[in-house]
Amino acid sequence: MDPVEEVLNNPAMRAYIHRLIGDEGLDLLEKFPKEGEHSDEDLAASTGINLNSVRHTLYTLYEKRLAEYHRIKNNETGWLTYLWRLRIDHIHDSIRDDMEIVLGKLEHRVQFEEENDFYICKDCHDIYTFSQAMGGDFKCPNCELPLGHFDNEMLVKALRERIESMKKVLGHA
Repeated sequence: MDPVEEVLNNPAMRAYIHRLIGDEGLDLLEKFPKEGEHSDEDLAASTGINLNSVRHTLYTLYEKRLAEYHRIKNNETGWLTYLWRLRIDHIHDSIRDDMEIVLGKLEHRVQFEEENDFYICKDCHDIYTFSQAMGGDFKCPNCELPLGHFDNEMLVKALRERIESMKKVLGHA
């Protein structure tokens, strides 16, 4: 099976790609010629997708190492032509890199949650740190109602479970 077809038939990978490049990008991947290298103009002409959308998709894929190019120069005109090919075989590395970023953000968030004490307005549902609540005399700055303590134990537990799950998937456990 073609690597692009394999990725697009996998619901999780398709969702990941869709998040990156949207509907038009998926359309380009589905219509991308299986063999060889192609200029963005050729791809736009052969797929019927707007040239700017083709370029945006290719650059987004390039940033994730899912496409690559080489350029050739026309010695008569000095124009550069970029010839593109897909590297969907790098999708697992791309997903892994993104998961590492998310893992770092989750670890930072759980640290923030564990190091702070929180207060909530029962009416507005806004949440404040201890220092924010103390600065407002433990009254909601929006409605002036007294703030109550907010127990974030369930949130911390859920964050820790997600972190451990991601670490297992990434081989950090």
